[in-house]
Amino acid sequence: MASEENGVVYGTEDLLTSLCNSVIRVLNVATNSKVHYSAMVQRITKIGLKPDIGCFVLFDGGFSGLVVLNFDGDTALEIYEKYMLNMGMPKSELASSFTSDEVANILGELMNQIVGDFTGKVRRELQTNITQNQPKMLVLTKQVMLSVDTPLDRPELRRVSFFTEKNNIFYLELAIDRTEFIKLHDFDTHEVADPDALLDFEQASEQKSSAPAAPDDDENSELLKSLGM
Repeated sequence: MASEENGVVYGTEDLLTSLCNSVIRVLNVATNSKVHYSAMVQRITKIGLKPDIGCFVLFDGGFSGLVVLNFDGDTALEIYEKYMLNMGMPKSELASSFTSDEVANILGELMNQIVGDFTGKVRRELQTNITQNQPKMLVLTKQVMLSVDTPLDRPELRRVSFFTEKNNIFYLELAIDRTEFIKLHDFDTHEVADPDALLDFEQASEQKSSAPAAPDDDENSELLKSLGM
């Protein structure tokens, strides 16, 4: 019989915390700024898209769920601008309105990276697999409620507040099947290597190995002496 000391290692709040950490990990790197989230989480009864920009992603597999990010216009523009400036784009070429398609596209791409980071951790830490669809990003003038009754048997809904470096606020909402992961035995989790970093390392190694080795000063002196110079 399994020992009770193993216990539940992951439940709804643990999955939510992991997802929140993926949000700040991706946004902090992408925008080169500090994003943080509230230590308090709300238990909610409805989940939906809210003005000015709402984005949602469905995932399925080992467990099912729905992730929503809601931004007001100022927050969306701040994240978009910091991301583009961090990529080297001049400020004069940036969109000036949150309703621009470019702003929605960037936020959608960032959400895709966030959920991708989260699904990677699920594979490593929970040894199960979930797949995601492409994020859907909408510019809204009114609230749109999303129904999660059909895909989820026992939905649990949460909302977390996030704060940008300029203290603008956006919200993450999560609807997920009530689930618990119980550890049966110990196992190692391994971080997935960054393919870009590996490629850069390999290229640097090849350049180093192909470059002719420069003799040191002592060897140069001995060579000159042997030649009578």
